[in-house]
Amino acid sequence: MSTEVTLTPIPSTDVSKAFVSGFNPDAEYGLTNFSSIDNYSRVDPDTGNLVFVQDPAIFGLQGLPIGRDEFFGSGDDKLFGRSSATASFDFINRQLVGSGNITINGGTGNFSGATGIFNFREIESLDQDPNAPLKGQAFLSGSFQTPKKVPEPSTKATLFGMCVIGIGLMAGKRYF
Repeated sequence: MSTEVTLTPIPSTDVSKAFVSGFNPDAEYGLTNFSSIDNYSRVDPDTGNLVFVQDPAIFGLQGLPIGRDEFFGSGDDKLFGRSSATASFDFINRQLVGSGNITINGGTGNFSGATGIFNFREIESLDQDPNAPLKGQAFLSGSFQTPKKVPEPSTKATLFGMCVIGIGLMAGKRYF
């Protein structure tokens, strides 16, 4: 999936707000688009890595929206999730290399009630315009499942079943 990442510093903090969008024209189930909004990132002083979370309270920020992820296409089918990730600077290869997971926690259409987990690895080149979104590639693996919907029995099927039982009972009485 091709990606774009935009980091916007939050004034008076060491935290940035991140927006990630993605596109894969060959994605399964027609879920060709991805967006991850209201992510929060900061550098871990112990490792030098960027840490991405969707709950700003983890970084001590209050009153900001909790983030969410969405896979979608042109129809009503969507998958929803929450992600967390880390990214490290590979200065030798001039890349930002990230990895994390997306916990699937719902959906719409055929994906209503979906649960699962995706793992991802993402790479963005650091040889880009510093004022533009970082462009790169994400690679996902994992799975999700949806609860099977049991169709409601139709009135015709119920009446047919009752008729079969009734005929069986009537036929049984003739032989005794």
